[in-house]
Formats: sequence, C-alpha cells, structure tokens
Amino acid sequence: MKKLYFFIAAFLITNANMFAQVINFSPTADSTAKITMEGYVDTYFSYDFSEPEGSNIPYFVSQNRHNEFNINLAYISLKYTSDRVRATFTPGFGTYMNSNYDAERVTLKNIVEANVGVKLFKNKDIWLDVGVIGSPFTNESAISFDQPTLTRSFAAEYVPYFMTGARLNIPMGNKFTAYLFLLNGWQVITDVNTPLAFASEFEYKPTDKLTFTLNTYYGYEKSASAPNNRIRTFLDFYTVYQPGKFSFTLSSYVGNQKRRDSLDVLTDNVWWQINGTAKYSLTNKHSIVARAEYFNDPHSVMITPVTGVQGFICASYSLGYNLAITPSVLFRVEGRYFQSPDDVFTHGNMITNNHTVVTGGLTAKF
Repeated sequence: MKKLYFFIAAFLITNANMFAQVINFSPTADSTAKITMEGYVDTYFSYDFSEPEGSNIPYFVSQNRHNEFNINLAYISLKYTSDRVRATFTPGFGTYMNSNYDAERVTLKNIVEANVGVKLFKNKDIWLDVGVIGSPFTNESAISFDQPTLTRSFAAEYVPYFMTGARLNIPMGNKFTAYLFLLNGWQVITDVNTPLAFASEFEYKPTDKLTFTLNTYYGYEKSASAPNNRIRTFLDFYTVYQPGKFSFTLSSYVGNQKRRDSLDVLTDNVWWQINGTAKYSLTNKHSIVARAEYFNDPHSVMITPVTGVQGFICASYSLGYNLAITPSVLFRVEGRYFQSPDDVFTHGNMITNNHTVVTGGLTAKF
C-alpha cells in the first residue's frame, strides 16, 4: 500500500512539474475539470534588538522568531476547477501556523485553506463556497510574496487571516462585486459559541489600476476565553492604486467590542488603525517600499501589552528593499521601528516605549 501511495504521489508531481501545471481529467468524468498545483516557501531571519527571552518577538504573528533562520509559511495547494464546481485544499506549516492556529484542535492546526464551491446558476457567475476561506479584511494577507512589504502591519496581524463558514459572491457588473459571509466567528475553525457571525465585502474596481474595498463584520464574541465579550462590530476600508512604477495602499478600520464590566454594565471598547504603504520599482528586479502605521487599542481588545500596561497604542515605520531574483523568487530585507506613548516593550529587565526589528526573507512561489 505504501508503494502505491508513493507511485500516485510521484505521478502527480511528475505531471504537474510543481509549477502550477494543469492535470486534465478523463472525458468520462467532467471534460472541463482540471487540477492545478502550487507551492510556496517563505523563509526568514528576524533580529529583535530587544533580544526577547524565549526568542518569540512580542506582538508578531508572522516572522515572529528572533535570531534564528526559520520557515514562516510553507504549503502545497491543490485547486480543482470545472464549469460548476471548484475546490481548494492548502495545508500549511511554519511559525505563522504555530502562532495563528494555536487555539485550533490537532488536525485543524495546519489548514491554510480548505473549501468547496458550487456555481449556483449555469449562466450567472454566482458562487457559494463553504469551508475555511481567506479573509477579506485589510489589503494584506499571510502570503508575503503577494504583498509590497515583507512583514505584516498590526492591522493585518490583528484581524482574521482566515474564516470558516459560507461565502456567497455576487458580481454586479464589470466593476462591482459583493460577497456575503455566514461564519463560525472571528478567525476560528472550531466554533466557540452558539450564534453564527456575519460579514460582507464590497469591491469596486473603476479601472485595472485602482481598487476600493469596504468590509464589515458582526458577531457575538462571548467565549470561555473571553466571558465578558458580547457583540463585536467592525468596519474596514482600503484602497490599492498601482499606476506604474509607483504603487500605493491605504488601509483603515474601526471596531467596537461590547463588554460587560465588573458592575455588569455593557460598555463600548473601540479600537482603530490607519496605515499607508508606498512602493517604487527602480527596475524590473529592484524596488524599495515604505510603510507607516498607527494602531490604537486603548481597551486591549486585540493586543494586551506584555508589560502589564492597560491598552496598546503604537506607531511603526518600515523601510524595505526587494530583489526579484526570478519571477518566482524574492529576496527582501526590511527594518521596522516602533514607538509608543507607553512602556509596552521590554529590553532585558527594563521596559521601554520603543522597539526595533530587522527581518530578511527569501521566498519562492511556484
């Protein structure tokens, strides 16, 4: 049996060539069906000048290990498509998975994406996808290869990278698309409470170079780990502009977490952020990128300071260099400086209000 599995795996890899090639099915099944295979490996080395004890860089989800070479995210993705059905299965590994999926059960800790979609009408491009799906929130995803910056902003690190449930996408002309979600909750695979959550995405593309996106979330967030939480509402807006050698992104959002306080009074706990990124391509291979962000979470809804301070308010500034060694391989290095009005960082036995991290990465997507 092991020899049979090995033969099948070798056959798939040989025919797919591991370069997102197409595997066609027999006409006796579905003549329109095909499978594509994609690989991704994101390696990195981060150095935190505060030299954190235990080597975990505080507040980081991606590239979060200090002073060691490591894998942020690696996966092989299989995608099935036909006229009326589509499916994706992407198991993942790396320090990003360890950090972001820690609360999930054993066999669910390695799912980047796993879903099945059905085209509801033969002549209308309306799809219903069910399973673990990518999040629409902010202009950044966990796949650093597809992003202008090597590291992720606080904005992306502290909203869902993935969601579990059902997504209905409804195109409304050539420039506008709506997506409606029914979800287990805020970045969970296993549901942690009874009511389901709702989300939406509205994407407007007036030109190929300009995109506006508005996202919403509404969910009941009480759980065993957060017994005082009640309704969470969230509004996210971002725009991406890519006119040529320059590209720009602007992202902002605001959320409100209803909580019961010690007097059993329902309180509002608002957090918000804004950030902008600019990238300039010097040549086809060389580019520089800068990002500035401000994150304001005075009630520690998303971030609880490691120093015991109440609330997390911080600005950060990034400057990076990108080298496209080939169209499939990127080398990047980025420096990131953090400044807070409060002492939310540690440096040995001291606490401080600033922080510096340098990260280098070699990433391949094939």
